Amino acid sequence: MRLSLAGVCVALAACSGPSRPKPTAIPGVPVLQDVRTSWTANVGKVDFPLVVSAREDRIALANSQGVVAVLDAATGKDIWRLKLDQAIAAGVGSDGQQVAVVTRNNELVILRDGQVQWRKRLPAQSFTAPLVAGARVFVLTADRSVIAFDGATGNQIWTQQRPGEPLVLKQAGVMLAFKNTLLVGLSGRLSGLDPNTGVIRWESAIATPRGTNDVERLVDLVSPFDRVGDVVCVRAFQAAVGCVNAERGQGVWTRPSVGEMGVSGNDTVLIAPLSNGVVQAWSRTTGERLWETERLKYRILSAPLVTPRGVLVADNGGWLYLLSLSDGALLNRIKLDTEELATAPVFAGGRYVVVTREGRVTGLQIP
Repeated sequence: MRLSLAGVCVALAACSGPSRPKPTAIPGVPVLQDVRTSWTANVGKVDFPLVVSAREDRIALANSQGVVAVLDAATGKDIWRLKLDQAIAAGVGSDGQQVAVVTRNNELVILRDGQVQWRKRLPAQSFTAPLVAGARVFVLTADRSVIAFDGATGNQIWTQQRPGEPLVLKQAGVMLAFKNTLLVGLSGRLSGLDPNTGVIRWESAIATPRGTNDVERLVDLVSPFDRVGDVVCVRAFQAAVGCVNAERGQGVWTRPSVGEMGVSGNDTVLIAPLSNGVVQAWSRTTGERLWETERLKYRILSAPLVTPRGVLVADNGGWLYLLSLSDGALLNRIKLDTEELATAPVFAGGRYVVVTREGRVTGLQIP
């Protein structure tokens, strides 16, 4: 876990208190669902909160040293790749044409076809990938401000700031376009903003700050989120998971859930790993607990990705697991690398794409 206070990053242990118990060894796993490696590529080491932007058959990603790349998701081949003159702190956002990142010097950089279109200095750090939508670029900064820029010129259109707790996570937050509304995670609330003016139309609480100190009161919403139709489901860091009807701006349900990573789901189930490696499944419509599995208990897990054939989730030892959607049973596991994933798996171009901290990019098929 990394926190930011007044623009200064403070690194803390992922879990406080006693050291994590040693995970139970997993013997040979019978392959109940095939997972095939289609291609591999390399983007370079990643030590920032990467988000891989998937648009049709393309993925946009970056490394810490300033390399931004767009790959063909079906083959892993470069469509273009560019080295910026600054290290990257947040990204990647893309609408399939423009690509947006934030540098460690607090510059928003917009690229297209391998060339820089424009740059704009930000008033604060950002750890969330910019959102490129509707010919605009939206940025969520570490002081909980949302800033809108004209996508063609870089001119600032509006800014909206909400007061919150002094600490924020150095982790990707929640920001997405929903019809004619901009959805943003502000502290423990999912907020709906007018994308033209920044005016807040509605807010729905997933979790409220509790505790006696700033760390205990931290309840930021974390990426990835999951949207099906009008319902968006999210995690509040170490507090809860919940779903909101974004059309009405009303909460559907929330449940206590102690975890650090975001969620993934489909039209019936929502998957949310806990900090202790237990994986939980909730009914998307009612919030009822469907199942949980301790098969990966005490492993440090990535955010999940729900696929038609099962749940993809990785641990910090470089193993990728496929779990059954019906009960969490282990269907397969494959060795990717020696380090954890840099971000949640994504689906694009008929492939499931995973990126490790070492920069290894793998395209997988699940027949």
